Amino acid sequence: MTGFRQSRILLGDPAKDIFMTRQVIRTEKASAPVGPYNQAIVATGKMVFVAGQIAIDPVLGDVVHTTDITKQTEQVMTNLEAILAQAGATFNDVVKTSVFLSDMQDFAAMNAVYAQYFSTDSAPARACVQVSRLPKDVLVEIECIAVIS
Repeated sequence: MTGFRQSRILLGDPAKDIFMTRQVIRTEKASAPVGPYNQAIVATGKMVFVAGQIAIDPVLGDVVHTTDITKQTEQVMTNLEAILAQAGATFNDVVKTSVFLSDMQDFAAMNAVYAQYFSTDSAPARACVQVSRLPKDVLVEIECIAVIS
């Protein structure tokens, strides 16, 4: 086991402030992460389950960058960030992500964008799989679970 962190989310009234604890779990008895994620996270608090997000621009209401995995991943992360913020969370509160790719050849490009949002030492646990097809034929979909209190 490694880093233990307690966060406090200020809601303007100390009686309503939310506390979350989060601990990164690492062991040499299992394979080391091959990207910006951790083997496991132990967390306490309210859970936020964010549905899978695809590269739909909320202003346009349509898929953007249909052939560019980097730009699609950036849009997905922007969408996730907006939903997390609405729930009172940030990427620092995310404890698990699932990434779905239409082509595993896009992994490195997706991972480069993903890594900009999570530091290696506190990144959430993650799964990444290739699927036969994604909604609206996008290249990437990401869902996450956050714990805010």
